[in-house]
Amino acid sequence: MDYSLERRVETIIMRVAGRVDESTWVAFGEGLSEAIAQARQHGVSSVTIDLAMLDYMSSRGLRALTVAKREADEADVTITLAAPNEVMREILAISRYDKLFTITDTVEMK
Repeated sequence: MDYSLERRVETIIMRVAGRVDESTWVAFGEGLSEAIAQARQHGVSSVTIDLAMLDYMSSRGLRALTVAKREADEADVTITLAAPNEVMREILAISRYDKLFTITDTVEMK
């Protein structure tokens, strides 16, 4: 799993690639915390997580998302999940994370 952060005027974009599983979930969680911290630092009210290149996420990755949501809520930052592939859409639906997070088809803000 690799990730990168990109600052835009209206959001911090976290691009995630590979798999979030037992060996990478800690780094994923750290990346989420870093994205939220950057949003706060730059006065941005949202973090967009680009899932287009993410192949899989285990329950540990979902837990990292839950912790990040709590952290973001406390910082008045909104997390949006963007561009999930079919596998990720299914994982998000089964876990009901599609009810917890806004999910968009693209990273671009409307």
